[in-house]
Amino acid sequence: MATFVLVPGMCHGAWSFETLVEPLRRHGHRVYALTLTGVAERAHLLTSTVNLDTHIQDVVGVLEAEAIEDAVLVGHSYGGMVITGVADRVPRRVDSLVYLDALVPEDGDSVFGLVPAEGDWYLGVGETGYAIPPLPFFDPRATDHPLASALQRIRLTGDLSRFRSRTYVYATESEWEGGSPFASLYERLRKDPRWSVHALAGKHNLMRDVPDDLVKILLVTAGAGRGELDE
Repeated sequence: MATFVLVPGMCHGAWSFETLVEPLRRHGHRVYALTLTGVAERAHLLTSTVNLDTHIQDVVGVLEAEAIEDAVLVGHSYGGMVITGVADRVPRRVDSLVYLDALVPEDGDSVFGLVPAEGDWYLGVGETGYAIPPLPFFDPRATDHPLASALQRIRLTGDLSRFRSRTYVYATESEWEGGSPFASLYERLRKDPRWSVHALAGKHNLMRDVPDDLVKILLVTAGAGRGELDE
């Protein structure tokens, strides 16, 4: 049995993983789908001080409270920043990492530095001055996201090679202006033998578009379902 901890992308909540939770549980795995501070049903906690460290601690707190020591951390989009930080802070609690059309930062990186601003996206902070609105192609349930989390640089002390496996899933149908901000990362990782890399014919919200394919990949990552995935 594996323990999956699912971390959503910017402006999204735990509901974005609703297509994955029950299938994984039916295969006997524990699944925790999280919502980060200041977003979705936790939007009432949004303040100017909510940053990347806050979101990393959100996940670390769950791992510690639930005594999880074998986490398969799954991050979508911005969630890749979060799971990388979590793995660096509490490596003893992490087994594997899965990035779903997501950022894979190195020390000193920020969302602002890695992702093109999509016009004036980061500047559309509304009345508060510290909340990034959802992009037009995001799910209708998406809410504002704390600006500081996109601006803060991540601080890492190790690398990802210490974990049992590292998986990257790339969405081939880009909705981003100027093409996918993850394209160059995908091309680099697919040449790296230390990574398992997949390209799926879906848009950025892979959980909505190709949930069955994602479940197969996650089962393989957990050490189950080998042979079920056609490469």
